[in-house]
Amino acid sequence: MGNTSLERRYTPLIILLLVAALVATLGLWAADRAGTGQGNSQQGVKTASGEHYQWKMVTTWPKNFPGLGMAAEHFADMVKEMSDGRLTVHVYGAGELVPAMAVFDSVSQGVVDAGHGAAYYWKGKVPSSVFFTSIPFGLNAQEMNGWLHYGGGLELWQEAYAPHNLVPMAGGSTGVQMAGWFNKEINSIDDLKGLKMRIPGMAGEVFAAAGGTAVNIPGGELYTSMQTGVIDALEWVGPYNDQAFGFQEVAKYYYYPGWHEPGSILEFVVNKDSLMALPGDLQAIVRTASRVANQDMLDEYTARNNAALQSLVNEYGVQLRRLPDDVLLALWRGTQKVMKQLVASDPMAAKVYASYQKFYRGVRNYHHISEQAYINARDKAIGDDEF
Repeated sequence: MGNTSLERRYTPLIILLLVAALVATLGLWAADRAGTGQGNSQQGVKTASGEHYQWKMVTTWPKNFPGLGMAAEHFADMVKEMSDGRLTVHVYGAGELVPAMAVFDSVSQGVVDAGHGAAYYWKGKVPSSVFFTSIPFGLNAQEMNGWLHYGGGLELWQEAYAPHNLVPMAGGSTGVQMAGWFNKEINSIDDLKGLKMRIPGMAGEVFAAAGGTAVNIPGGELYTSMQTGVIDALEWVGPYNDQAFGFQEVAKYYYYPGWHEPGSILEFVVNKDSLMALPGDLQAIVRTASRVANQDMLDEYTARNNAALQSLVNEYGVQLRRLPDDVLLALWRGTQKVMKQLVASDPMAAKVYASYQKFYRGVRNYHHISEQAYINARDKAIGDDEF
């Protein structure tokens, strides 16, 4: 048989093989595109260096916002570096992919792989979530980290979020916050009556019980809301973040102490399916990066808050005021009332409260003769003298 006959005989077969190869190539391309689309991207993509996982993380903060908004960015950088690029996390600010207050649902439903925000934003979905951010007159940042990581708090947090297919992790701390910005002086508990204030979580319920109106507004809307009179007061974080938002331009009085948030812990939430799809070493990297980001944020706030406060007072003429003792006492009594209602209404909240209260009593007792005693002694011995 001649060459020409062979060519005629095998040409159709060759064409079929080429078409099959093209279809297979297109199928792989489509699968790769689907892995980086709107749904979960936990499925690995084969690369020259091994399997590469791509995650999407949404946050409740504006993109690259100082302090709060940078925790997710630092987390993503650390994950990429520690995994040698095997896991990359693309961070989206509030509103870029989903609205700020849609973070919980988006991660829970697997629309994205992870989120960063504050647990008490989800009180309507998980009543016990308030314990994992901060509760009025509760644990400070150092104490919260102790309870979460060595007092059983993290395990309870995981239990509370498990029905939502979420794995929570501590994601940063601001330390003791400020009581907030007000457009009038607060001299008695009566001055809170009728006041519209942005104050979320359990503190919002306490504020409402004191006669005010509590609203929960995303950070990106606070300046305009205060400027236009939608609200009369707001709490955000503290001098470092508050100055960055420009609140000194829309309010005159800046009150302390932060009775409502003495040690606010933020959160990383990860879709459980996304986490379990990772190899064990990458799962460990995710958990380790969250612990580092958690401590790093507290370090940054400790370093930057004082300079920002001095600038607010000395350069912008902000009037720094302390809440009167009778106001703090009334808010404490309101906290006790709201806490009893929460514990009675939700079995998980009651379970978390029992753990929180036990740790609180022990650490408060010790800090009386350690942290608090030292600060009191230092102030008494040194006064206003320089070190």
